[in-house]
Amino acid sequence: MISKKKAIMYGVVLVIVTALFTSTFSITIGNRVVISKDMYESYKKYNKMVGLEGAVKEEFYKKPSDDKLVDGAIKGMFSGLDDPYSQYYTKEEFQRLMEQTSGSFVGIGVYISPTSEDDHITIIAPIEGSPAEKSGIKSGDKILKVDGKTVSAKDSDKAIGMIKGKEGTEVTLTIKRETEIFDKTVKREEIVSKTVKSEVLKDDVGYIKITSFSEHTYKEFKTTLDGLKEKNIKGLILDVRDNPGGLLDVCKDIADELIGEGTIVYTKDNKGNTEYLKSNEKKLGLPIAILTNEGSASASEILTGAIIDNKAGISIGTTTFGKGLVQSVKELKDGTGYKLTVAQYFTPSGDYINKKGIKPTIEEKDTEKQLDAAVNWIKEKMK
Repeated sequence: MISKKKAIMYGVVLVIVTALFTSTFSITIGNRVVISKDMYESYKKYNKMVGLEGAVKEEFYKKPSDDKLVDGAIKGMFSGLDDPYSQYYTKEEFQRLMEQTSGSFVGIGVYISPTSEDDHITIIAPIEGSPAEKSGIKSGDKILKVDGKTVSAKDSDKAIGMIKGKEGTEVTLTIKRETEIFDKTVKREEIVSKTVKSEVLKDDVGYIKITSFSEHTYKEFKTTLDGLKEKNIKGLILDVRDNPGGLLDVCKDIADELIGEGTIVYTKDNKGNTEYLKSNEKKLGLPIAILTNEGSASASEILTGAIIDNKAGISIGTTTFGKGLVQSVKELKDGTGYKLTVAQYFTPSGDYINKKGIKPTIEEKDTEKQLDAAVNWIKEKMK
């Protein structure tokens, strides 16, 4: 007969052995922790990192910061995704990221993004009326240095922190424009970006320019569109040239005011799950022309695709930027956070536009003629 004490011990051993070959499991015996094989294999891949941490702490010429080492390791993990849009943010960096969607910050007023073409930080567009635009900075410019310090797409968040600063101070950017390299010194100001502006053009054609899709853009857009309707416009031109995108739900709400019942965009995640964003029956019921260029990215492209594919209007200008990836932004409990590409998006017709953009219905490379081309198209539709 087995004693009660031995029976308990055999039972513990049996549980441990079973766990080693089945599910994730850990148990503490004395001052030791026994873990499952699956759990061991999961953590084994970090052996090198733990070993190198020990070497750094033992051999580095001064005492390193544990917090900075951890942040650096996490940033390295996101860098290993080889995705320019997925990043980990320290507390300060995450606060700056949130500023970008709130519509108010101190800086020079540029939208920037990494691209797959090179390792340079690319200016998608300067904010209209900003110090950057006034200084002559243009869409497509590459930032090589900030105040003489070399920067790259891999540390774009660090570069943003260097570009921002106290109101009234100056920052010098080393810019590459095609084959030309030059410096631009720009004074920092408080940037309060009004994202929508409008006017009524000749022949009762309404015009709305959307500079970004931030938190307050839909409210601005709805008020503006209602105002134009009261003036009995006969058609609408939407201008998303040099609009780098922004919040998907804001884009969805704007499309919902224009295209009628249909699909705005659909996404696919890494498991093949498909999610459709649908619009309701509301429809503007007027000819719509949307102006695009190489600075029209992300949400701008979603809106463009929704209008074209639902036959609510056409696009005029040049091919868009080509960003067909969806990011999720999450804040962690300690104030840090991350942005992670979680899905690909497709236009309602199933076109995947990443790295290729949306070609315009009517191509017009001359920026001075694009607006006139849109007005002429709408006038033809009004007959």
